[in-house]
Amino acid sequence: MEDNPASHPAPVVSGRGRRRGIGLDELRLTGGFWERLQRTNADATLRHCLEWMERLGWIANFDRVREGATGGERPGWPFSDSEVYKLAEALAWRHGTTGDAWANKTLEALTERIGAAQDADGYLNTCFGHAGQRPRYSDLSEGHELYCTGHLLQAAVARVRTSGEDELVEIARRAADHVCREFGPEGREGICGHAEIEVGLAEFGRALGEERYTEQARLFIERRGHGTLAPIALLDASYFQDDEPVRRAEVWRGHAVRALYLAAGAVDVAVDTADAELLEAVERQWHRTVERRTYLTGGMGSRHQDEGFGEDWELPPDRAYCETCAGIASVMVSWRLYLATGEARYADLIERTFYNIVAASPGPDGRTFFYANPLHQRTAAADVKPDQVNPRAEGGVRAPWFDVSCCPTNLARTLASWQAYAASVEDETVSLLQYAPGQMRARTASGVLGLRIATEYPRDGAVRIEVTEAPEGPVELRLRVPDWAEGATLADAAGSRVVEPGWAQVRGDLAPGTTIALDLSVEPRLTWPDERIDAVRGCVAVERGPLVLCVETADLPAGWAIEDVRIDPAAPPRTDRDGAIARISAASAPRRPAGRPPFGPTPPPDRDSPEWSEVPLVPYHRWARRGGTGMRVFLPTA
Repeated sequence: MEDNPASHPAPVVSGRGRRRGIGLDELRLTGGFWERLQRTNADATLRHCLEWMERLGWIANFDRVREGATGGERPGWPFSDSEVYKLAEALAWRHGTTGDAWANKTLEALTERIGAAQDADGYLNTCFGHAGQRPRYSDLSEGHELYCTGHLLQAAVARVRTSGEDELVEIARRAADHVCREFGPEGREGICGHAEIEVGLAEFGRALGEERYTEQARLFIERRGHGTLAPIALLDASYFQDDEPVRRAEVWRGHAVRALYLAAGAVDVAVDTADAELLEAVERQWHRTVERRTYLTGGMGSRHQDEGFGEDWELPPDRAYCETCAGIASVMVSWRLYLATGEARYADLIERTFYNIVAASPGPDGRTFFYANPLHQRTAAADVKPDQVNPRAEGGVRAPWFDVSCCPTNLARTLASWQAYAASVEDETVSLLQYAPGQMRARTASGVLGLRIATEYPRDGAVRIEVTEAPEGPVELRLRVPDWAEGATLADAAGSRVVEPGWAQVRGDLAPGTTIALDLSVEPRLTWPDERIDAVRGCVAVERGPLVLCVETADLPAGWAIEDVRIDPAAPPRTDRDGAIARISAASAPRRPAGRPPFGPTPPPDRDSPEWSEVPLVPYHRWARRGGTGMRVFLPTA
């Protein structure tokens, strides 16, 4: 197995672990759900992000620093540099995977403009430290300087692992060296209000073989949780995860993206320094957060005030924030925990989040996006500006750009590197984690295992695999059986058998021509919430395979309102393309005195003969594609 993390084309490559994700060069998608999203990302989203950041002057901020013209009003929030870096990362993955000439040319042009703004000592930021600006590191709580540097380092990781060391990598090296001098053991003891530098330093250190970058990431992690950041009005230290040290925390709290980026960096440091206590702390936090603070879609963050986690069981569907970036950050943490432990549960959550948060954000044109992902939209939204910056994160209609547009660029880099999460290799064992049609050539300790994968997943649960190449030495293949896939079957050289959720081990020699068939039932199923989630007590959701389904007002009979629908749990939903048909009725609103609160002394009357209708439920990731609409995932039972 290739063990040089500097040259392995994947976002996460630990030099210490035996298990690795496959490289982007080891799987070529040949169609299907994720290939379509990835192609749209390449053809539309990358250009869209570039056009908007040029239009708004976010990239020109680098030119202003170079020209010494930084006085006056600066376009964008203090963290707008990070969006340029995330686009750079996406371009690097795109070029490194496909040889896309436009992506490479665009990245080189961006690199030149970025590098021209770097100070002689390695400091690089367009909002602080220059004429007419606040001094460097004068606002660690809200300035995002180290956060921006972290995204620069992740862009450089993508570049060095796909194309080798170049000017972007050197820019990042100078910036990382500056951070180590400024915040190292002999420097200031500050931390950034938004975690990201930790994961950037750790992975950049792996890519370049620089352990001092990992040590600096460790210092930042150990410093957090001691209340050193200046508070923000109406928020406490938990917003920054600065209320409790990472090792002692029991659950993720505060701003969801910050918490998850911090956890990802902590896993990296724990693995690379063999720190079992730190790794166990993040595992403990993952378990409680997933069990009590995570939505059915995989979304994280139930409060709009701080884009953050609520308390245990606080999961209101209509006020779910579930920021797209938090979904991506959740994938980042779960992927690192999977690589560290090999437990299938982490890949299960990744699949749930991929299909119901990541895939839900972009519109089919790749030029509109959801920022927040609620599970209940009460009224059809109509306030999105089609060709302007949109100030609101919520709204129920995908918008072309936001005042804070962290999600489009985060999606761009994630979709550009999707293959890296599809499978893993450990010694002679290849594990398939996410199912998509493609050609795989995975490098194992025994040699290359070639696979041809055919599937229409998630619309269909049939996965067919043909071995096209096998090493002379021993090699094993195992397939993830999702946690929802009861009654799955596997057919291989040893015959056909039922396999339980978890891992299905393929038996027999994997010689060229060998075929394997995994069948997962994707029939619609009812999913009941934990009774401690007050907001959806008495409700039920419908899922189909990995897809969460929802009802939209566009599919309701005339005169029905989204708040009045009821589902008949005694009538099993039936398959409808990639959705379902459910038996639904609408409650008639009780008459109440005018001008009174919507409460009364008597319960609503029983309905002896409700009017039933068969109504289609669509995959949640497709909602609002037909325009503004009401929507709900959890349906009250009749």
